[in-house]
Amino acid sequence: MKKIAVVTDSNSGITQQAAKELGVFVLPMPFYINEELFLEDITLTQEEFYKKLLEDADISTSQPTPLDVTELWDKVLEDHDELVYIPMSSGLSNACETAMALARDYEGKVFVVDNQRISVTQRQSVLDALKLISEGKDGAEVKQILEETKMSASIYITLETLKYLKKGGRITPAAAAVGTILNLKPVLQIQGEKLDAYSKSRGKMKAKKIMLEAIHHDLETRFAEEWKAGKMTIQAAYTGNLEEAEQWKKEIEAEFPGVDVHMDPLSLSVSCHIGHGALAITCCLVL
Repeated sequence: MKKIAVVTDSNSGITQQAAKELGVFVLPMPFYINEELFLEDITLTQEEFYKKLLEDADISTSQPTPLDVTELWDKVLEDHDELVYIPMSSGLSNACETAMALARDYEGKVFVVDNQRISVTQRQSVLDALKLISEGKDGAEVKQILEETKMSASIYITLETLKYLKKGGRITPAAAAVGTILNLKPVLQIQGEKLDAYSKSRGKMKAKKIMLEAIHHDLETRFAEEWKAGKMTIQAAYTGNLEEAEQWKKEIEAEFPGVDVHMDPLSLSVSCHIGHGALAITCCLVL
């Protein structure tokens, strides 16, 4: 029986310590802060990132170099016959496309999965991959199954500030100014590839209500069969605001009694674009 490893990147929210406990490998995402290179969870903690963000440091995301990727793969393949690599969604970064090109040189030993996930949904893909491997699936089969089910997830996010959407050019300075005056909180969504607008509300309490209603709607329509069969998970995420996030998690658990809600910090790659104080909720198929 082949020995198959699961490799992901730190956009999954899986820390280096958690990776050891799960028996997987995590490639750290690179960030440039005031032109200095940092690696997520290696030379850059969540606390340090948000401190720099709130200080208005110049922060930019990057993707791992081809050498970073292949060095990790080569190390993993010293003790494994195959590896399944689960990077962040191709719609949010070119890292997946780069990895697919690199995998061609590995003669069927590396299987790059493009299943349009990030944060806790990407983490769920890692858990699903481990389960499929334990059931005897090989790398090619795991890739196929994860890509076939890639649209079986929804993410909704509300923001504390419009500052970073303005900075990234997603909204105009005028719209950001009006939104700030009116206390407008956008609700964004990730349905597969991209981060898009979903709704907007006056205040965060209303935004949270909109997100809960959106998840209810998804579970009662798109995922009705899977939800009824107990195959959907509900999870939460946040950007630096742990105390508020813990209250959000309690609200989700009250809304969906009996559901075990896992919560992680949102990927720093997403946090760069939405800022501190965001809250998110997801529903995702469990294989």
